[in-house]
Amino acid sequence: MKKHLFLSVLIFSLLSPLFTEEHLNLNEPSLLHIFRTSYPDLKFESEYDEEEKDWKITMTDGSKKTVFYWNNGSMLPREELKNKEKYWTLLYNYNYNIPLADPATFSQDQIDGMKHFGSDDNRKNGAGTPMFFFDAVYDSYTRASLEKHIVTVRFLGFNVRVHERLRNPLNKVEKCINELSLSNKKVADFLKGINRNEGYYWRLIANTNRKSFHSLGIALDIQPKSYGGKEVYWSWAKDKNPDGWMLTPLKNRWMPPQEVIDIFEDEGFIWGGKWVIWDNMHFEYHPELINFARNKQNK
Repeated sequence: MKKHLFLSVLIFSLLSPLFTEEHLNLNEPSLLHIFRTSYPDLKFESEYDEEEKDWKITMTDGSKKTVFYWNNGSMLPREELKNKEKYWTLLYNYNYNIPLADPATFSQDQIDGMKHFGSDDNRKNGAGTPMFFFDAVYDSYTRASLEKHIVTVRFLGFNVRVHERLRNPLNKVEKCINELSLSNKKVADFLKGINRNEGYYWRLIANTNRKSFHSLGIALDIQPKSYGGKEVYWSWAKDKNPDGWMLTPLKNRWMPPQEVIDIFEDEGFIWGGKWVIWDNMHFEYHPELINFARNKQNK
C-alpha cells in the first residue's frame, strides 16, 4: 500500500507543480461550486452525514435525483465508500493548464513512477477514475441507456457520433477554429490535414476494466492524414520502446496547433497530450477540470 501511495504522489508531483497541502483540505465540499459552474443545468445540494462522517451530495437532473458522498471529491455512492481506496478524486488527480513537462528534465524516480503508472498491472488493478458521477450525468449506466443520447454532428468536415451534451460545445469549438483558420496558416493546415474524427465507441480502456470516455460519447480522436513520422500515443511508443516511451521528446510527438488546443480548453475540453500516458489526438469534455485549474490560477 505504501508503495502505491508513493508512486501516486510521484506521478502527481510531475503533473501538479502547484499541488500543495492547502489544496488537500477537502473535509467539506468547498469545491462543489466547481461542479455547479461546470454543469449549470444540474442542481447540487449538500448536507453532512454524521453516520458516514462525510458530505452527502444530492444531484438533481430534471426529475432524477442521484446521491453521492463527497469522499475527498470522488463522488461515490454510499455502497462504494468501503472501496474508496480504489478511486481517484475527480479534481485533484489532474492538474490541468500547465506547460508540457520536458522529458529531458525527468528524474530517475519520475521515470520509474511513470513506468509503473503505465504498467499493465497498475492499469488493471490500480486505482482509477470513479465513473459514478459521469454515469449519472450522461446516463451511461448501460450501453442501451447511453445510446438514447448519442447524436451525429458535423464537426470540422466530418460526421461524428457524440453525446447530445456535446452538441453546443462542439459547435462553438468548430466556429472558433474555422474563423481562426482564415488568418492562421497553422490552423488552416491542421484542418486540411484531418483524416477523420472518432467519437462514441462503447469499449473499455485498453488493459483496464474501466469504461473509456469514448463509451460516454464525450471524447474525440482527431486523426490526421499523416503523423509526419512522429509519435502520437504513448502505448504505441511503448510497443517500440518499452523502457523509454515516456522520454519521447516533445518535438518527436505529433501535436495539434496550440491555438486549437486553447480553443478546445476554452469550451471545456481537456487535451490528452498533457497526460503522463499521453494521447495527442485525444480531446475529452471535462469542464470541471478546466474550471478547477482556472480557479486555482486565480487564487
